[in-house]
Amino acid sequence: MIIRLWRTRVVPTRMGEYERFEQELSLPMFRQQAGFLGVLFLRTKKDCAALSMWEDMRAVEALATSQTYQETVHKLQATGLLVEQQALDVFEIRGGHVSSDISTLMLRKNE
Repeated sequence: MIIRLWRTRVVPTRMGEYERFEQELSLPMFRQQAGFLGVLFLRTKKDCAALSMWEDMRAVEALATSQTYQETVHKLQATGLLVEQQALDVFEIRGGHVSSDISTLMLRKNE
């Protein structure tokens, strides 16, 4: 399994608009990709990130050339929401543990 971590900063006064973009455009786009397993949208006071999970490296590589991904990236860049450089890291999972209760906890938090 592969973790893809994309980080950025967003114009602080437009965070709500960015979060709508995530839910209305980014999430549906991710769900269309072969090998996609899930995504978490992350925040600190200054930073935003999308931590996505993939079956294998081929799926991550296919994302970069996907037409729907390219269209979504173009739309996001055109909004003017992003500030500074974005960063992208890709990790292979080598071990660890995730509780089976995590999806239930995430759903409760977002209600």
